[in-house]
Amino acid sequence: MHDLGSYLIGTSPALARVRYLIAKVKDLAAPVLISGESGTGKELIARAIHETGCRREGPFVPVNCGAIPDHLLESELFGYARGAFTGAVRDRAGLIEEAGGGTFFLDEVGDLSFPLQAKLLRLIQEREVRRVGENRIRSVDARFISATNKNLEREIEEGNFREDLYYRLRIVVIEIPPLRERRQDLMLLLEHFAAKFGRELNKDRIRFAPRALELLAGYSWPGNVRELQNEIQRCLILSGDDTQIHEDCLSPKINLRQETGSSDDTSFSGAKAEFVRRFLNQALERCNFNKARTAEEIGLSRQGLFKLLKKHQIDASISRRSKSQSP
Repeated sequence: MHDLGSYLIGTSPALARVRYLIAKVKDLAAPVLISGESGTGKELIARAIHETGCRREGPFVPVNCGAIPDHLLESELFGYARGAFTGAVRDRAGLIEEAGGGTFFLDEVGDLSFPLQAKLLRLIQEREVRRVGENRIRSVDARFISATNKNLEREIEEGNFREDLYYRLRIVVIEIPPLRERRQDLMLLLEHFAAKFGRELNKDRIRFAPRALELLAGYSWPGNVRELQNEIQRCLILSGDDTQIHEDCLSPKINLRQETGSSDDTSFSGAKAEFVRRFLNQALERCNFNKARTAEEIGLSRQGLFKLLKKHQIDASISRRSKSQSP
């Protein structure tokens, strides 16, 4: 059995909640819906459920609904009989049947068309499939896990997703927190990916220069853990034989000096001031330039926030936001 620690790196309360839910559902047959932004590791969580549960000896079959054209997806999922359509020269089992005894993982389920949503609903209710072009009904013994980065309740309101299917899929919901909501896990993730990719590149004892670490800690990570993983891999490649990651290896979006040509002040006070400016600007953007919300999020009083904004000459007005959003 795999240790959950190999799947879930971090000690934050948000991640502890995910671990708790995995432990609760891993041996059950009930459908699980995993929700979270792109890059948060939804398939990783599905694999953790499978690999730590009673079905771990069976197959884990993942399908991304958005990666397969809709006219091909039905035959891929449900299979087909010989002669069902041009090119169907033999009977073929679908991926759902192949998941028998194991887990079928349907990623980006919110991208399913309405006709396929109806077929999926029947499948989950009856645990039966019928191949395209065939009348025979086949029983399916697979555990169903689905995932989405969409707000399915909003999709229902807009007429894009079936409400009955939604309630069938969400017997148990696991919400994966974005990286910005589990900041205390960042250092562990940095160390984990540095060690992982360091081994692949035959590098030992990877370290982060203080300035690089400060910039990585201050970035908002909109791409979540996937973006962090790709950034560390990129840094290790660019660093060559050096076992220390310096700020010049970071992407311009993280090291803004590369992008803006800011001053060359490398003193501690200069680095600290730049970090504070960057931190405050990102916090303001996350809170839609609402100063009260920003102060609450970063643990300052409104007066304390105003003093910092004035000290670092940061314009947090609505007009600035409107200007930044104009084409």
